[in-house]
Amino acid sequence: MPDAAIDHARRLYDAAIVWDSHSGFSPDPSVDLSRLAQWRRAGVGYLSINVGFDVMPWGDTVKALAAFRRWILAHPQDYVLAGTIDQVRRAKAEGRLAVTFDIEGMNALDGSVDMVSLYHALGVRQMLFAYNRNNAAGGGCHDQDVGLTEFGRAVIAEMNRVGMLVDCSHSSHRTTIEAMAASTAPVIFSHSNPRGLWDHGRNIRDDQIRACAATGGIIGINGVGIFLGANDTRTERLADHVDYVAGLVGPRHVGIGLDYAFEVESAGLDALLAARPDYWPAGNAYDTPNLGIAAPEQLPELAELLLRRGYSDEAVLGVLGENFMRVAAAVWK
Repeated sequence: MPDAAIDHARRLYDAAIVWDSHSGFSPDPSVDLSRLAQWRRAGVGYLSINVGFDVMPWGDTVKALAAFRRWILAHPQDYVLAGTIDQVRRAKAEGRLAVTFDIEGMNALDGSVDMVSLYHALGVRQMLFAYNRNNAAGGGCHDQDVGLTEFGRAVIAEMNRVGMLVDCSHSSHRTTIEAMAASTAPVIFSHSNPRGLWDHGRNIRDDQIRACAATGGIIGINGVGIFLGANDTRTERLADHVDYVAGLVGPRHVGIGLDYAFEVESAGLDALLAARPDYWPAGNAYDTPNLGIAAPEQLPELAELLLRRGYSDEAVLGVLGENFMRVAAAVWK
């Protein structure tokens, strides 16, 4: 792009509230959260931090949530534990990173709908049904394609009541379709890519994308290389996935959910895969050497590429964060 166009893209990015709807680093109290500065330096204004997933016991989710809350609240000069969109906007104006928490799978509820309001009170603002494998709420994307259970339906009703985003990432096709029909509020895929562009079992089909948009929801483009392509983490590939979803349902229904996990620790990942291969089944490239993830630092370039591809300023601002903010404003209470 000419220098003037690049400058325009940078000004647009700097003015945006960049919304990353899911981090991918380990939900463990020992994680060094000072590394959240990477998102701040990249100009991200909001990040949803994962505090648990179905692979871990539900009690460990509570411990991770407690530790992460304590750390965020102890660093108010740089971070805000947000509960409203006004707080997110204020954090941007003050140069701080707004954060909330998310949970990947309803094993964290330990079979009790009552846990939803507790997690919400502690800062959890989105939760998905199942992490790759089926559970008491519904189906995972790497398991038999089952639908919502009665427990899952009750959880959706409670999430709608308290103001928590219903998230369909990692879940089975049937569960997602039934969840989008059951929810009275917009539904999201916080970090899922179109299967029509790259055929991976973790990616989602065109009918899922259309159903999500019909609820008023957003699809967050995932930065993991094996979901983008053949371990392809180039910004151009991120833009390709934005293009695909926008072509189906319009740019108002696309956002960012990088699933970024600092540097991928290959030894730790190998140990996790070896311990629970059922959650990451063979044949899905999870054992790819040097698995890559698109980093927050690539997001200014994404803004440039989208402008180059003909997106309007309004559309680019939407993809960077306004779209997710619009949905969160409609759902959060």
